[in-house]
Amino acid sequence: MLTIKNTLDCAGNINIPEITTVVLAACAGMWLFYIQHQYEDVYWAREQNWDMTDAGLKGSSYYKLPKVLQWTVGNIGLHHIHHLRANIPNYHLQRCHDEVPALQTVKPLTFRKSLKSLWLNLWDENRQILVSFRSIKKLNRLQKTT
Repeated sequence: MLTIKNTLDCAGNINIPEITTVVLAACAGMWLFYIQHQYEDVYWAREQNWDMTDAGLKGSSYYKLPKVLQWTVGNIGLHHIHHLRANIPNYHLQRCHDEVPALQTVKPLTFRKSLKSLWLNLWDENRQILVSFRSIKKLNRLQKTT
């Protein structure tokens, strides 16, 4: 576990490269977790309408990463498969994706498209989509003018 005490070198100086690496890794981990569940075409349903297969295939993303990065993060981009069958080891996720046609129907989420997800914060029950705070403000302004 990283603590301030073990990030000091023998002279008592803070080990900036180590702290920087840990902070960047933590940010990448938070981003990967966030983007797996919060993106433009995500599936959300209330308990009475919730379906496990739809939740797995549509409620968690297929985050298409470059092969080296995919390997580095343990195939976390194939998250939709993990949500369908959590007992499949990460090193079999790609093979599973390649061999099961139904898994290939999931539209990949690209890095560029994932950046748009940063502003999708609220679930619009009427339209069944994630929306931004800004779009709610615009909607409120439109309603006030009409």
